[in-house]
Amino acid sequence: MIRFLIPVPLLLAGCTVGPDYAGPRPVASAERAGATFRRADPAQTVADRPLARWWEAMADPRLNALVERGLAASPDVAIAEARVRKARAAAREQRANRSPSISATGTAIIADLPAGSLALPSQGEQDDRIKAEFYNVGLDASWEIDLFGGRRRAAEAASAQADAAHANVADAQVRLSAEIADNYVTLRELQQRLVLSRQSSELLARSLALLEQRERRGASSRDDVVRLRTELNRTQGGLLPLEGQIAVTLDQLALLTGDEPGAHDATLSSSGAIPSVPASVAIGDPEAMLRRRPDVRAAERQLAAATAQIGVDVARQFPSVSIMGIIGLGGPNIGDVVDTDNVSSLLLPRINWSFLDFGRNRARVEQSRAGRDEAEAQYRKSVLAALSDAETSLSRFGNLRATLLSSYRSAEGARQSSRFADQRFERGAAPLTSSIDAERAALTADISAVEAQGQFVRAFVGLHKALGLGWEGSKDR
Repeated sequence: MIRFLIPVPLLLAGCTVGPDYAGPRPVASAERAGATFRRADPAQTVADRPLARWWEAMADPRLNALVERGLAASPDVAIAEARVRKARAAAREQRANRSPSISATGTAIIADLPAGSLALPSQGEQDDRIKAEFYNVGLDASWEIDLFGGRRRAAEAASAQADAAHANVADAQVRLSAEIADNYVTLRELQQRLVLSRQSSELLARSLALLEQRERRGASSRDDVVRLRTELNRTQGGLLPLEGQIAVTLDQLALLTGDEPGAHDATLSSSGAIPSVPASVAIGDPEAMLRRRPDVRAAERQLAAATAQIGVDVARQFPSVSIMGIIGLGGPNIGDVVDTDNVSSLLLPRINWSFLDFGRNRARVEQSRAGRDEAEAQYRKSVLAALSDAETSLSRFGNLRATLLSSYRSAEGARQSSRFADQRFERGAAPLTSSIDAERAALTADISAVEAQGQFVRAFVGLHKALGLGWEGSKDR
C-alpha cells in the first residue's frame, strides 16, 4: 500500500506557497531610461559611461598604488569578503536541505551480564551469566518532502542574502577607494599649505628683523615691533597643527591600506602636488547609477530575501511529510554483516501537522510580511538617498570649481601686486618691508587657492563615490 502512496506527495511537491518575487516597484522617475541628472553642468560633465577605476584619471601613480594596496589588503574588504563566503555556504546548506539525508551506521554489541540483570529468568545454576553478541551495519535515509515549497523559499532567501553580501563587498570597495583618495588629497593639501606657511613665516621674520633695525635707529616705534613679533609667534604656532594633521593623515592612509602606522612615511612625507582633475567628467545617467550602486543592489537583494521568507513561514502552517528508511545487515556472528540473507529493511512515512497552535504560525507570517514591508521601505530610502547623494555631489562639484577659479584669480592678482612691489623696491621707490608684505599677501592668497583646490578635488572624489564607482565589475554595469 505504501508503494502507491509515495508518488502522491512527490506530485504535490511542485506547490510553492508565498508570494513570488517580481522585483521592486519603481521609486522615482529617474529610474526610467533616458533620465538625466538635474544638477549636472554640461560644461563640466558628459553623459558617457563613467570610469570604474576613476582614480586613474587623476594621473597620480602614488595614489594609484595606494588604492590598489587598499583594495588588496584592507581589513574592511576582508571582513566583507568573509561574510560573502559565510552567506554562500549558508545558501548551499539550504539547497542541500531539500535533498535526502543518508548516513551509515555500524554496531557491535558484546554482552557478558549477570543472569537476571535484564529481567530474564535464570536457566539453571550453571547459567548464572548471560553472554550475547550482535553485529550490524546499515544505511539510514530520511527525507522531508518539500510539499509546500518552504525549503525552496528558504533556499531563495539564502541565495538573495548571499547576493546582498556580495553587494556589500562592492560597497566596501567603493567607500575604501574614495576614503584613500580623499585622505591622499588632504595630505597633499596640508603639505603644500605647510610649505607656503613656512615661507610666510620666514618673510615675517625678515620683516621683524628690519623693523627692529629701524626701532634701534629711532625710525619705528616699540609697539610696531611687539605687534609684528606677536604675529610671527602666531604664524609659527600655526605650523604645529599642520604638522600634526599630516601625521594623522599618514596614519589614516596606513590604516586604510591595511598597514601599520608609519608605513607610508618614507614615501609620502615629502611634499607633493595635489592630484589633477580632468576638464570633463563622465557621469552616465541616473538609471545606470542606480543599477550600479552597491548599497541599492544590497537593499534590493534584502527585499528579495524578505519576500521569500514569507513563503517559508506560510509553509509552516501546512502539514509536513517525511520518509525514513533503514536497511541493515547483521546477526549474532560477525560474518552475518556480509550475508545478504540477513537483510532487514524498514520504511516509515510520517505526517506532522501543528493545526492547533493558538495563532503562532499566523503571527510568524505577519512578522515576515512586516519584514518584507520594512525591506521595501528600506529599498525606497536607498534609491532616494542615492539620487540625492549624486545630485548634491554634482552641485557641490560645480560650485567648488567656480570657487577654485575665483581663488586662482585672487592669487594671480596678489602675485602681480607682489611683482609690482618688487619692481618699486628695486627702483628705490618703496622700502623692502613693502615688498615683503606684498609677498606675504601673495602667499596668503596661494594658501587660500591650495585650500580651494583641495576642496574641489575632494568633491571630485565624492562625486565618484556617489555614482557608486570603484568596485570590481562596476565597469560592466
